[in-house]
Amino acid sequence: MTNAKILVVEDEAIVAKDLQYRLIKFGYTVPAIASSGEEAINKAVEISPDLVLMDIKLKGSMDGIEAAQEIYKRLDIPVIYLTAYADENTLERAKITEPFGYLLKPFKERELQINIEITLTKHGLERQLKVNKKWLDALLRSISDGVIASDLQELVIFMNPVAENLTGWKQEEACGKNSSKVFNIANAETHNPIESPIIKVLQDGIIVSLPAETILIAKDGVEIPIDDSAAPIKDDKDNMIGAVLVFRDITERKRAVEARQKQIEQEQLVVQWEEINQLKNDFLNLVSHELRSPLSNMKVMIQMIQLSTSAEEAQRYLELMESECDRELGLINYLLDLQRLESSSYAIITPDALLLQQWLLWVIEPFEIRVQEHQQTLHLNLPSNLPSLFSDGISLERILVELLNNACKYTPVGGEIILSVSYNSSETPAKTIITTSNSAEIPVTELSRIFEKFYRVPNADIWNQGGSGLGLPIVQKLVEQLQGNIQVESGNGWTTFTLTLTDL
Repeated sequence: MTNAKILVVEDEAIVAKDLQYRLIKFGYTVPAIASSGEEAINKAVEISPDLVLMDIKLKGSMDGIEAAQEIYKRLDIPVIYLTAYADENTLERAKITEPFGYLLKPFKERELQINIEITLTKHGLERQLKVNKKWLDALLRSISDGVIASDLQELVIFMNPVAENLTGWKQEEACGKNSSKVFNIANAETHNPIESPIIKVLQDGIIVSLPAETILIAKDGVEIPIDDSAAPIKDDKDNMIGAVLVFRDITERKRAVEARQKQIEQEQLVVQWEEINQLKNDFLNLVSHELRSPLSNMKVMIQMIQLSTSAEEAQRYLELMESECDRELGLINYLLDLQRLESSSYAIITPDALLLQQWLLWVIEPFEIRVQEHQQTLHLNLPSNLPSLFSDGISLERILVELLNNACKYTPVGGEIILSVSYNSSETPAKTIITTSNSAEIPVTELSRIFEKFYRVPNADIWNQGGSGLGLPIVQKLVEQLQGNIQVESGNGWTTFTLTLTDL
C-alpha cells in the first residue's frame, strides 16, 4: 500500500531517522517522528496516520505499550512494535493491546516491509468488516420485523430490538440460551407447543415457514399472533454456520381481516334482508290478491241474489257462492300448511312400514271416478317383489294426492296418467322411486317455475278446476322433510315427476 502515512515513535534520533529513510524508500510517507508516548498520541491525533511503528522503550512516564493502547482506543490505528525487548512480561503486556506486528531489533528491511503491507491490508479488511457490521446492525435494528440468529447448537447469538420487544427477552440475557426457550411458540387454537423452525432449518438446511394460526408466548405470558420464516446462515463456502429467524406481529393484520370479514357478512346480511323483504312483499301481494278474489266474487253474487227475480237464478248464485267459499277455505288451508312446513324447526313425521302394493291402491281409489268422468286412463305399475318403505304415510299420501290432482287437471280427454314404482337396491342406501306421468306437456319456459308459490302454468287447466298455486310448493317441502328428492321433466307430449325416497 504505497503513499501510506506512517508515524515513527522512537526515542533514539539516529534510529528514527534511519527508519524514516527506509520507509520513504519503500514508497511510504513519514509526516512526523515522536520520541515519547505523550508526543506519539498528540501526533497521531494531529496527522491521523495509517500505521504507527512503535518502540516500547520511550522517554518519559509513558512507554510504547501504553501509548499504543491509547492510540488504538482513540483512533483505531494499527500498531507494529519495533523493540529490542523479547522478555515474557513485555510480550504479555504487548499482546493485550492487540498489535498487528512485533519485530525484534535488529530486523531486515524486507521483513519490515512485509509486516507493514500485511498490517495495512489486514487493518483495511478489519475496518471494512466493522463498517459492514455497523451497517448490518443498523439495518437489523431498524427493520420492523423481529430477527433472532442462532448458531449450529440452536443457541441465540443475536436479537434485534423488535425481537426483544415481542419475546420479552433482552439480547444480553437471551444470548447463549436455546432458541426454543426464547422463541416459545404454540398453536393459537389448541395451545399445543410448535417445534421451533430453527430446528428444522439446522436439520435440513432449508427455508421453513410457520404453520397458520401460530402464537408467540412472550416471557411474561402474553400471546401474540405471528407469522415467520427461518433460513440457514451459510459462509462463503456454502457451509451452514447457523440459522436466522424473521417474524412479525400480525395482530393488526388479523384484526383487519376479521373486520373485513364482518363487513362482508354484514353486507351479505343486508342483501339477504332485502331479498327477504322483497319476497315478503311479493308474497303478501299475492296472498292478498288470491284471498280477495273469492271474497269479491261472493260479494257480487250476494248482490245478484238480492236482485234476482226467480228462485232458480238465486239458487244458481248460491251454488257459485258455495264454490267460491270452498276455494277460499282451500286457499287458507294451503297457506296454513305451507306456513307450518316453512316455519317448523324440525320435521313432524311418524315413520311407518308402508306396504306399497296395498297402500297405493287405497291412495288412488278416490281418483278412479274422477278419471272416468274426464275419460282419462289411470295405470298403476307395481313390481310384485317390492319391499316395504319405511316412511311417513300422511306426508307421502299428501305428495301423491297433489301430483295426481295436477295430472288429472292438465290431462286432456282420452289422455293417460301413469303411477309407477321401482326399487333400486344397488345404491347405498337403497332407493324407492315413484313416478307420476301424464300425457300433457309443460312449456320449457315455464318448467323452472312450477315449484314457485302461487305459480300456475298459463292456460294449462283445461278442466277449469282452478287452484291455489301452492300444491307443488307444499309437495317440495314435504319431500325435503322425508329426506327425498323430486324432479320434473317434460317433453314429447308427456310430463313426469320423479320422487326418490329412502327409508327414514
